Amino acid sequence: MHPSHFAKSDPDRIAYRMAGSGETVTYGELEARSNQGAQLFRAIGLQAGDVIAILMDNNARYFEIAWAAQRSGLYYTCVSSKLTAGEIEYIVRDCGAKVLIVSPGAGPVIDELPALLPDVKLYSVGPAHPPYESFEAARAAMPITPIADESGGTDMLYSSGTTGRPKGVKPPLTGAPIDAPNALAVLPKAFFGFPDECIYLSPAPLYHAAPLRWCMSMHRLGGTVVVMEKFDPEQCLALIEQHKINTGQFVPTHFVRMLKLPEDVRSRYDLSSLRSVVHAAAPCPPAVKEQMLAWWGPVIYEYYAGTEGNGFCYIGPHDWLTHKGSVGRAIIGEVRICGEDGEALPARSEGVVYFANGPPLAYHNDAQKAAENTNQHGWTTLGDVGWVDEEGFLYLTDRKSFMIISGGVNIYPQEIESLLVTHPKVADVAVIGAPDEEMGERVVAVIQPAHWEEAGDALRDELLAFARAHLSHVKAPRALDFMQELPRHPTGKLYKRLIRDAYWGKRDSKIV
Repeated sequence: MHPSHFAKSDPDRIAYRMAGSGETVTYGELEARSNQGAQLFRAIGLQAGDVIAILMDNNARYFEIAWAAQRSGLYYTCVSSKLTAGEIEYIVRDCGAKVLIVSPGAGPVIDELPALLPDVKLYSVGPAHPPYESFEAARAAMPITPIADESGGTDMLYSSGTTGRPKGVKPPLTGAPIDAPNALAVLPKAFFGFPDECIYLSPAPLYHAAPLRWCMSMHRLGGTVVVMEKFDPEQCLALIEQHKINTGQFVPTHFVRMLKLPEDVRSRYDLSSLRSVVHAAAPCPPAVKEQMLAWWGPVIYEYYAGTEGNGFCYIGPHDWLTHKGSVGRAIIGEVRICGEDGEALPARSEGVVYFANGPPLAYHNDAQKAAENTNQHGWTTLGDVGWVDEEGFLYLTDRKSFMIISGGVNIYPQEIESLLVTHPKVADVAVIGAPDEEMGERVVAVIQPAHWEEAGDALRDELLAFARAHLSHVKAPRALDFMQELPRHPTGKLYKRLIRDAYWGKRDSKIV
């Protein structure tokens, strides 16, 4: 259960291929380069348990670095290239990374980081990019043999919390061999119907938890991964036909964009090679999934889980057709729907979704956050709201924290609210997710102006520009509306549901 085994048995097998450039990396090459990377990490003083951070676009060096860290007993923290320099600095410092590896494709933000991280060792892949050292040049000087003290490392990824600050999920290292069984590597064949020889399409950014983990699981199984540098709906279909893709992992937004292609484009490509497609990150609208199943056939599987790994639900295509809208039944942990008192509710009662008897919930440097999401029974929650039927199928209906999921990306409102309220022309602000046909939800800021007579297009443009200047692209509001007074309790509690419901057609509200 490790790519090193396939490097020995079939070194010329392609481990992954970049869809745009066509560059391929074989298992033999992956083995040699990940060994050299591990040797480099030891040469600069990194030991098991240390952390590296990776800030890169989808490129051919990503897996070489991740597997080098894995076989060195290191944690590797993958950072979104969509974040601002300040947001990146926070994650790099919070995780304790001693090394940051970037790519020019991550954008101009990489030029802001050296001044913010003077004590972090900096490398860049690709063309020379001072003051970053060339990772490939440093790696090339290292031997291709394994380091003497190999042990299994793992990812340390970040999942935003209700405070708006990202929370690190840092699983304990066990010192186990690098090829020790991995739970996610067992799931594809046991539950998702993956074929023996996987040709896997990865259309999403590798810094997200699911794409990274699923791709590396494919390498543990000896599969070939086709990585899209950037998602394009028609290119996705063309790649399926060209490479005879039989597996892949998507988010609902990918489905929506492919369904919006003209019918003659959709029917142009042969998709008969598909055997098992997985989707997650956000509940898929039933109408969208119905269309996808009609188009691709009963090959679409779904799961519900979080970066935290405290539980896992799964549903196959046939069960979904008889339980439309469900995200499945638990195969890791046991689903409990609880009321405000933390006690279990009967079937078809809506409440907070907890996992019982699953892995514990833990956040790096934030024990309080874990405690707040663990009830008196030791059951843990990601903050979602839903219900289960009599057969144990889970249906999600809301998010307790009003987290916004846009295009499969989790966005938490408080950070955005905390910024906008500092603007001198803003008296109060609420940020909510409004329905969006393509992205699932879009970020909307509802503003109570300091002076109501200023509400209008000029102030709207000014505040949107202010937000874009201080927030990453994915967090910046897509729309901004005004209310004369936001609905707050005298104690200061904001009744955000009253605002959000107006956008979801559940009530009238004086929003302009």
